[in-house]
Amino acid sequence: MKYRPLSLRARFKSFGFAFKGIRGFFWQEPNARLHLVATLAVLSAGIVLRITSNEMIALVVVTGFVWAAEIINTAIERIMDFISTERDPRIELIKDLAAGAVLISAITAIVIAALVFIPKLF
Repeated sequence: MKYRPLSLRARFKSFGFAFKGIRGFFWQEPNARLHLVATLAVLSAGIVLRITSNEMIALVVVTGFVWAAEIINTAIERIMDFISTERDPRIELIKDLAAGAVLISAITAIVIAALVFIPKLF
């Protein structure tokens, strides 16, 4: 592998690719809009209920965890669809595993949100 010196232009270009991917995620994935609504609701509730900084940090971390899992799941699904459009149990398992990761991240986020918000509400 050839060594390439650090280039700020290349770094900014890579950020551009990342933002392009996020923009594509929002345009092409209905789940992205659902996640956005849920994220705004959670953050708004945190502000209204005056949660602590540590509680807000926990919510931001698990929210980011869900977003990252969903984007990775989408990428995996797209790769698998590119590899084959035919029904294949191996590809189904790969897709199911990726979806399972999203489910685990969402359950984790719900548990954290419940631990933060339930005491504030009652």
